[in-house]
Amino acid sequence: MDLMSIIGPLLAIGLILFGQHLEGGHIGSILQPTAALIVFGGTIGAVMLQFPGPILKDTLSAIKTIFKPSHADLNSTIAKFVELAKKARRDGLVSIEKEAAEVPDPFMRRALELAVDGTESKALRAALEIELTRSEEHGEWPVKVLEAAGGYFPTVGIIGAVLGLIHVMENLSDPSKLGGGIAVAFVATVYGVGAANLVVLPMSGKLKVRHVEHMAQMELTVEGSCAIAEGEHPRLVEKKLAAYADKRKSGGSAEEAAGAAADAARGVA
Repeated sequence: MDLMSIIGPLLAIGLILFGQHLEGGHIGSILQPTAALIVFGGTIGAVMLQFPGPILKDTLSAIKTIFKPSHADLNSTIAKFVELAKKARRDGLVSIEKEAAEVPDPFMRRALELAVDGTESKALRAALEIELTRSEEHGEWPVKVLEAAGGYFPTVGIIGAVLGLIHVMENLSDPSKLGGGIAVAFVATVYGVGAANLVVLPMSGKLKVRHVEHMAQMELTVEGSCAIAEGEHPRLVEKKLAAYADKRKSGGSAEEAAGAAADAARGVA
């Protein structure tokens, strides 16, 4: 369980409500079902219009991962490839067939199985990069959905505010209805801005970070598998992958990380 993904929004919303309480406000004053219906219903409808069903379904699945710890661990991946490189260099590629089949990560398992099958390094890299590109595109869609929702929420909140003010103007002759209309108007804006900036956009940012971590893990797998297929020395494999991982952790692109790995390989050679 990723505690930060749970504590963060609860802390933000809780302190805002506590601040309202200190100012003498009441929590019940911002619990307006009509405003919630307008803001959340309008935003959900707009998102459903913009994105097809399969992407929305994938987004719901991706949101669940926000509350789980990240499985990307570049250091353990490097250690695994170095271990396999030692065994492959000592006993041949076939000797790591059993270990490759037991790897829990599907992409890494397929990459190692292709290497064990004797696939040439160039063909192996080409095959893996096709899947890498597909995974990169697929992982970007949930981020785009949440970013779109983060843009719609405040706008629909303004629509709710305008509707509330229209209701107020229509009932100027009846003072008993003014309070409810004004409450809906202002609360709708609070719901829209709050949902966007306290929940949806932070979730989008977390998914973006997770996607970058996942892609770095996959790219590291490509480099490690190709190195094993080429029969490179374990020390060279370790240096290349470590340089690649360090560059990615510092925010470098995949191309820059690959360049750092190549430089490290020349240094070892």
